[in-house]
Amino acid sequence: MQRANDSERVAWAIGLWLVALVPAARADDWPQWLGPQRDGVWREKGILTKFPRGGPKVVWRTPVGGGYAGPAVAGGKVYLMDRQLARGVRNPDNQFSKDRLAGSERVLCLDAANGKQLWKHEYSCTYAISYPVGPRVTPVVAGGKVYALGAMGDLTCLDAASGKVLWSKNFPEDYGARVPLWGYASHPLLDGDRLICLVGGKDSVVVAFDKDSGKELWKSLSLRGSELGYCPPMIYEAAGKRQLIIWLPDSVNGLDPETGKPYWKVQHPLVQANMTIPTPRKEGDLLFLTSFYGGSMMIQLDSEAPGAKMLWKKKGRNEHPTNTEALHAVMVTPIFKGNNIYGVCSYGELRCLEARTGKRIWKDLTATDSREEGEDRWKTAFLIPHEDRYFLFNEKGDLIIAQISPKGYKEIDRAHILKPTSQAGFFGFKRDVLWSHPAFANRCMYARNDKEIVCVSLSADQGQ
Repeated sequence: MQRANDSERVAWAIGLWLVALVPAARADDWPQWLGPQRDGVWREKGILTKFPRGGPKVVWRTPVGGGYAGPAVAGGKVYLMDRQLARGVRNPDNQFSKDRLAGSERVLCLDAANGKQLWKHEYSCTYAISYPVGPRVTPVVAGGKVYALGAMGDLTCLDAASGKVLWSKNFPEDYGARVPLWGYASHPLLDGDRLICLVGGKDSVVVAFDKDSGKELWKSLSLRGSELGYCPPMIYEAAGKRQLIIWLPDSVNGLDPETGKPYWKVQHPLVQANMTIPTPRKEGDLLFLTSFYGGSMMIQLDSEAPGAKMLWKKKGRNEHPTNTEALHAVMVTPIFKGNNIYGVCSYGELRCLEARTGKRIWKDLTATDSREEGEDRWKTAFLIPHEDRYFLFNEKGDLIIAQISPKGYKEIDRAHILKPTSQAGFFGFKRDVLWSHPAFANRCMYARNDKEIVCVSLSADQGQ
């Protein structure tokens, strides 16, 4: 009898040892704009390939205020910015109005498992910008701190656990910066001890702050007759050097991220309405940029020493799809993969370009449900690669699973997740939209509109 018990204990111990050898399915965070590596790629395992009957499971919903800012997910918490209007104040029907609107901005911290609010930080903030729904910028979460940038230039560093303010800046007050027409929308970049931000002051277009104290470490570049623009700073390696890419309405710039010293500048015609919005994408020695009015341009980075030149630039007679060939993206970050570029054009066409020439290979209207006649101005669908497929979250609140390749677009499945609550357009082109980039973490998607944030499970364990 004792011998049998010993055998059972040995078998049990061996079983535990074998379980320990099997790697647990790891849940990833999404702690900043475009995820852990700031490239928009979702790398978690155990993700479904088709939605279960009735759509993905809703884990929780939590009320929030207005805003375009996407959520960040880190350490079992969700961080989000929103807007609260003052009593008796309402947003204008004309989204292009720059009326002064009293209210506040908030940084919210929610439990990622159930959506319950853990803390909030709120401060008074009067808006005087177009499209005044709320903040635009995804928080950055790292090292026990949260960095949040509001639409009027309030930069705040908070303790991630408690919400306590550790330091803060106000770009207009501290740097004499002019708030862009559509507010501050450039997502800060954390690089080592530096938090790099587009600020917009005199000789301080871009500023690096000490991440712990807020002390200015360096400032660089000047504006020449244009606004700041909206493009997030990015760091890419070329010629054996890490290069900070700053895209401004009149130029593309490569800087030393440690000092702010300029490496190179490529001048180009002023981007109309200063709409430098989509994140630049790099593949090999090529750097791709796109804007609504200006079309597309390809920068070629030097291989021997930091430097760059314009490889090609394509702009049609205007931004209408019948007059364009390349990509006229409004805010969607394109995907640059191999010798091809994929992105959503100005009137909702998902397009594939040949990278070396800018030649259009195909177009498809399915993902955005756009009309062939080109009436859906400024259409949006965010593209998130995952393994051999893509997740697309469009402005109608639909989540799509699709395959995208040089051969074309193939939709696999679609589910409606959230109701669009913001308004876009003008005159006869007005429509309800959802223009907030979701986060993908813990095998879930976290997405918000102007009334709620929702967590839906995308785990393969749900079944089909």
